[in-house]
Amino acid sequence: MNIAKKEGFAIEEDAARLIAERSRGGFRDGISTLDQLSILATPDQPLTASMVTEYLGLSDTMVLGNLLDSYPSDDNDKVLNTFQELENSGANSVIVSHQLLSIARNRLRKNPNLIGLVQQLIEVDRHPHPDLKLLTIFMNSNSQPTEKPVATKKDTTQAAPQKPAEKPTPIKPTESAKTDRKSRLKKKNNQPSQQKNPPQKPKKTDAPLELNWEKVIERAKEKSLGLVSLLQKSQWSFDGEKLTIYAGSAFYKKKLDDAKNKPLISEIISEETAMDLEIDIIGEKKPPEDEKLAEIAELMGGGEEVKLEDI
Repeated sequence: MNIAKKEGFAIEEDAARLIAERSRGGFRDGISTLDQLSILATPDQPLTASMVTEYLGLSDTMVLGNLLDSYPSDDNDKVLNTFQELENSGANSVIVSHQLLSIARNRLRKNPNLIGLVQQLIEVDRHPHPDLKLLTIFMNSNSQPTEKPVATKKDTTQAAPQKPAEKPTPIKPTESAKTDRKSRLKKKNNQPSQQKNPPQKPKKTDAPLELNWEKVIERAKEKSLGLVSLLQKSQWSFDGEKLTIYAGSAFYKKKLDDAKNKPLISEIISEETAMDLEIDIIGEKKPPEDEKLAEIAELMGGGEEVKLEDI
């Protein structure tokens, strides 16, 4: 919270706790997440827990708390309904397991029996199917039989002393083997060395390219939540060779042009189009496409075109 204050915005205590839990104790991860979410806060609106929950894809802590309260449970229908509710809300299984770990860890002092659950939750993010792994943990909580430890018998027989192994006598290569080796080396040296050509970047083609801005937003969600918020507020135009992003203001242009976001934008556009395109970021709103409207907007000191079907 002190860092947020120094950066010039406010944050609620619950929001700070959620960021700390999501970072799993990592200071750098926490600072990075806080920096990404700072774009959501304003001088009059602090960063709230609901904002953090929405942008980090976290689940309702009350639902997760009720799930832990019923563990272990024989009511598989209740467990299935709870996980169906989490799935419908778009929850990520790995993030859910991290949240459950945080809640269970805080309850260990009052309920030490949760240690078994903690050990299983740790393995969720390493599993190839984390959603199924998480579901089976809660559905099989009372159905797994306990294994009794098998007592091992001590071996009373004494091992016979072993003789030290004899060193093998080295075999000298024959004259024919030497000549064969020399001939193979000679052939290998006479072969022309093949130079590997460096991979070439894809070139621009004459075929018109299309850019799906919704897919660009989806790719940005995998890289930076702060960048997603900036791109969602921006407008864009694409002529097949050059992408122009209208940030809407000088403040948002500065955010998009910084050393962190600009390379990410180039990387996302390259992944989406398979081309290295020119990207221009403008700190103004996108001018109307109609020439007459654009002239009127320029005379009026700026303006934004709004389509009736978008209202």
